[in-house]
Amino acid sequence: MTNKELLQAVAHRPWPLPDSRWKFYQEWNDVIFLHWQVDPEQLRRYVPAELALDLKDGSAWVSLVAFTMENVRPGFLPPFPPVSNFEEINIRTYVKAGEKAGVYFLSIEAGNRLSAWLARALSGLPYRYSSMTRTGTHYQSADAQFGDRFSIQFSRPGHNNSKTDLDAWLTERYALFQEAAAGINKFEIHHVEWPIEAIDIATLDVHYPRFAGLLTGPPSLAHYSKGVSVLAWDKEKLTKGQG
Repeated sequence: MTNKELLQAVAHRPWPLPDSRWKFYQEWNDVIFLHWQVDPEQLRRYVPAELALDLKDGSAWVSLVAFTMENVRPGFLPPFPPVSNFEEINIRTYVKAGEKAGVYFLSIEAGNRLSAWLARALSGLPYRYSSMTRTGTHYQSADAQFGDRFSIQFSRPGHNNSKTDLDAWLTERYALFQEAAAGINKFEIHHVEWPIEAIDIATLDVHYPRFAGLLTGPPSLAHYSKGVSVLAWDKEKLTKGQG
């Protein structure tokens, strides 16, 4: 799909595309989604006061998303593989700002030091480096600074289940909100609807001490996706009451 075709595929979006031109292209490939249902009161202390928790039937959710980032580039440049391709893990939750629902990152890691530095410098997102390896259906990471670690061995049974309302609620998110020095930044994104399929987890180790109680026990729900191509717009500073 060309970028022109991608920009025309909008029927699934909850709101129109931004009027301005997109700034970055990237691909999120071979994606593992792990979702935990959590207590909203326990989660609240991790999220800036300017953002409301987005709840599903009264419950909050936290997700660990592990994938391969590929072909990241500004709109006017080709990708540069030494920094454009890397493994990424983010831990996110679901929030609202005004009328728009999106995600908020509790943690975001890249498996390439230079890529983590550039992503942090260009976007303002709190990227940090973690050692990561991925071979087929095994993915693992470790971060010495925080004592974080993640490891999963999984298989794909090869069937696509019908996407439930909860599946769509957890995956179809077209805005990211993140705190900045002078408030909250909003990032708009666009991609086709996520193609998701079942995943069977053979082994799983999730250890993020800072988020004790949020990522406890087996995930409530898990998905795999072959991935999507993504267009991202530049950050926008939110004013009070703005979505």
